[in-house]
Amino acid sequence: MSFYSAVVRPILFSFDPETIHSFTINWLSFWGKVPGVQSVIKCHYKVKSDSVLEREVFGIKFPHPVGLAAGLDKNAQAYEMLGAMGFAFVEVGTVTPRPQIGNPKPRLFRLKKDKGLINRMGFNNDGVESMIRNLKKRHTKLIIGGNIGKNEVTPNEDAVRDYLLGFNSLYEYVDYFVVNVSCPNQQNLRDLQAREPLTNLLQTLCHANEEKPKQKPILLKISPDLTHEQLDDIIDIVKETGIAGVVATNTTTTRNNLSYSQEYIESIGNGGLSGAPETNLSTEVIRYVHEKSQGAFPIIGVGGIMSPEDAYEKLEAGASLVQIYSGFIYEGPSLIKKICKYIVKKSTK
Repeated sequence: MSFYSAVVRPILFSFDPETIHSFTINWLSFWGKVPGVQSVIKCHYKVKSDSVLEREVFGIKFPHPVGLAAGLDKNAQAYEMLGAMGFAFVEVGTVTPRPQIGNPKPRLFRLKKDKGLINRMGFNNDGVESMIRNLKKRHTKLIIGGNIGKNEVTPNEDAVRDYLLGFNSLYEYVDYFVVNVSCPNQQNLRDLQAREPLTNLLQTLCHANEEKPKQKPILLKISPDLTHEQLDDIIDIVKETGIAGVVATNTTTTRNNLSYSQEYIESIGNGGLSGAPETNLSTEVIRYVHEKSQGAFPIIGVGGIMSPEDAYEKLEAGASLVQIYSGFIYEGPSLIKKICKYIVKKSTK
């Protein structure tokens, strides 16, 4: 058992999930500004360079394929310390044009026995201007993705305006964009995954991108709960609009693969399920999209990566890169290096 699993995790898990989340991000932000601390962290967690790990995906060179999924560093407060822990890239957000408090608390729940999480945060964030202030302090070459969404008070028929504002505001400060229309925790947001509104949204963003001096990759984050017919539509839309790829997947509204009683799960209420219970579901979506599209565009694989084997399985299913979130919470930062070592080991066999 690692030091994190034996000592750190039990301490963190003794506190309310959202409280310790906020504390940890603020703690990482503070210590990241103290001279020498990032260097010490890097000495312990840095992933050893290896040509087997290097990837060039949608025009960006990644030192290795393991990144942090959106949702942890919502306001871009701690990305440099997270990079020091070994991530090749960090996706910040989801960010909305205006600050948003999100859904009522409690809204984040651990399922310890199943290594899962349920959240209904609701895009709580400090708004795009606050994120820009934090990203202006960037001192490293860490690759940053910007995950953009709409404010809940913005009706779906005006959603394009919010996404366009997020894109234009963050353009100078991030390396790629992810359009989030698949989060289950904001009312009616997933309706934007329908063919007509999604095509319109992505085409508008692509036109805005074309007007920039240098185009930034735009990806679409998709739900694991889509049917094969809906996934077929997504594949067609990605090809039609010419966006750079997809992030598969967001959290699921299903409650499969849980050992808790139905009564207990129902008492938690609505929200997106992530972690180990989602592992196979997200992998199958990756495999389907990759095979059905014949590898026409890159996929960032995310959802239930709790071990090196989980990450490798997603890469084998067709992902070009992977992201972790729940695995980082349950297994700690050493998981990044373990995944990379496993990829090298499998590649040299």
